[in-house]
Amino acid sequence: MNGGMWGRWSSYPDRYDQFAALDSEIVGVSSDSLQSHRRFADRMQLPFPLLTDEGGIARRIYGVEKTLGFIPGRATFVIDKTGIVRHIYVSQFAPARHVDEALNALRKL
Repeated sequence: MNGGMWGRWSSYPDRYDQFAALDSEIVGVSSDSLQSHRRFADRMQLPFPLLTDEGGIARRIYGVEKTLGFIPGRATFVIDKTGIVRHIYVSQFAPARHVDEALNALRKL
């Protein structure tokens, strides 16, 4: 993954137990290659899977727009067990808030 993802994802593994306590799963998705994901997951010892969206299909389906027209957007989705999106947080410039936003939304479900 690119360097920009490090800031956002580093908080997820550190607080993984809080997500587990809320009976939730974390799945990371980006347009980086599968090989890049494997290297990153191994290096960071991630306790959750990373999926690749090399063609940007998931981005388009979920409406994740590019920042400044060319930087892949950053979004966190909280999806309930029935598949309904219950919370969306989008921010390229406040990556640390992604984890707090997700945990707060999960606590409200």
